Amino acid sequence: MIKVAIVGYGNLGRGVERALKQNADMELVGVFTRRNPETVQTDGAPAFGLDELDAQKGTIDVCILCGGSATDLPVQTPAITKNFNTIDSFDTHAKIPEHFTNVDKEAKEHQTVSIISTGWDPGLFSLNRLYAQSILPEGETYTFWGKGVSQGHSDALRRIVGVADAIQYTIPKSEVIEKLKAGEKMELTTRDKHLRECFVVLEAGADAEAIKKEIVTMPNYFDEYDTIVHFISAEELKRDHHAMPHGGTVLRTGTTHKETKQVIEYNLQLESNPEFTASVLVAYARACARLASEKQFGAFTVLDIAPKYLSPIDDAILRKDLL
Repeated sequence: MIKVAIVGYGNLGRGVERALKQNADMELVGVFTRRNPETVQTDGAPAFGLDELDAQKGTIDVCILCGGSATDLPVQTPAITKNFNTIDSFDTHAKIPEHFTNVDKEAKEHQTVSIISTGWDPGLFSLNRLYAQSILPEGETYTFWGKGVSQGHSDALRRIVGVADAIQYTIPKSEVIEKLKAGEKMELTTRDKHLRECFVVLEAGADAEAIKKEIVTMPNYFDEYDTIVHFISAEELKRDHHAMPHGGTVLRTGTTHKETKQVIEYNLQLESNPEFTASVLVAYARACARLASEKQFGAFTVLDIAPKYLSPIDDAILRKDLL
């Protein structure tokens, strides 16, 4: 059995707890939280304070880190990787190289394994971009997200001083996707492909105009997009925006012989973004445990992991059933 700990218990942490129940080779040791553990209502798992985690060294095979990319994971992943094998879903694309370097240093020094930036983008979409551009070297790759709730962008909104709660939808421009699939060549900027729509609940006395300006100019999140900001009540947010759907498409359009057009498309349609992301994290937690057992210490991404490491099924059966 692979013994797993969940660090952080928001939407993603709850999703991981549910996903672990579908994996018979994994056992949940507990949830570790910065909140008072007595106030955390899990789906059956014991809850502990985060300050109790280090005492479990030697009894946990993998820690699945469920904090936010804006401020939690850049600090938590390197720190926890000193004592444990870790998985995270760090999704600030521009900062992944820096995050990898920081985590790799700690993992190699302390002989642990960490798989970073695991989920569906970065993650599964990253893999599909790699496959597609390798297969069609003459072409272009396009990634579209949504329509759906972005956990990372919503978390970034909630970190703004004066914001009580918020949710953000990423909306692809469907007319652009159809033109690309039809073979039209287009040079697209980030702004050409998506809109971002934010629904924000303000704290009492907060300056709406100042917060709107901070949102639309936020580097790595909103500054390169057309961004719409709505200020609504907490009741409206709870009533109209409680679900967390998402999805997206990776397109590779290219040519092979002369002008022979080829299109590779990978698509996800998700009713629950955090639950799906959690399921990806759990599969890669299995890979993390296997790499640790082979003493392949250091940081990794999904681009480094052999697909068979994700499965609990024997290699011979995989060859028989899936090839």
